[in-house]
Amino acid sequence: MRVSIADRTEGRLGRFLASQNFEYAITGLILFNAVLLGVETLPAVSKAIGRELDLLNDIILGIFVVELTLRMVSFGRAFWRDGWSWFDMTVVGVGLMPLAEGFSALRALRVIRLLRIVSVLPSLRRVVEGLIRALPGLGSIVVLLLVLIYVFSVMATKLFAATNPELFGNLGASAFSLFTVMTLEGWPDLARSVMEQHPWAWMFFIVFILMSSWAVLNLFIGVIVEAMQSQARSDEDEDGPSAEPAVITGSDAILAELRSLRLDLQRLTESSGDRRR
Repeated sequence: MRVSIADRTEGRLGRFLASQNFEYAITGLILFNAVLLGVETLPAVSKAIGRELDLLNDIILGIFVVELTLRMVSFGRAFWRDGWSWFDMTVVGVGLMPLAEGFSALRALRVIRLLRIVSVLPSLRRVVEGLIRALPGLGSIVVLLLVLIYVFSVMATKLFAATNPELFGNLGASAFSLFTVMTLEGWPDLARSVMEQHPWAWMFFIVFILMSSWAVLNLFIGVIVEAMQSQARSDEDEDGPSAEPAVITGSDAILAELRSLRLDLQRLTESSGDRRR
């Protein structure tokens, strides 16, 4: 996203704002602001230098406002087409909210501006873009998982509500209990408490774990990995062939070895033919 702005900059100010040194300076200020917000949570420090911390936060917030204003003026339409610009405006706007009751907690959201570091580091940017690309596939898997939890929640409520009302007394309690089982956190104790009245209940929980934790949740990993690989291939296509030799693994290594053997056989055949002549 940052490249789209840099490609449209004109004038000395635009080149300065799009420069890497300025980006690193703003990122350092963001990190410093995040540290200040963390220090504010320490009661002893907050009592001792609370006013000074508030003043520093206000100064940093003012710098952010000036930065965004300069970017709006310099970049023009390119600023509004950049996703990180909208993100920065949202976070700065939250920081500018008044400290009235009900809004003071929102100022803590200034710390999420730390996420802008993603726009500076290409490796993190590729990860975020890969996750965004995986969202459509993840949405389908989430729907499948919700359907699975709902079906098993209805079954668990009908089977175990009478004997374990605190765990499966209604649909909501059953869904929460099964979600705990799906995370594999303390599920043996939960299963044993149900098995005191229903010795066969272990089959129910094992089938649910196999279908939810081992099958559906592994689909999440598969979709994310595929999206990351697709994003990496797209980046390679945009950057062009790399000057460094590519690492060949798996089937590519076998194909490369076969091509090498074919060339060697071809050379041997040609050399033997020349000798016969």
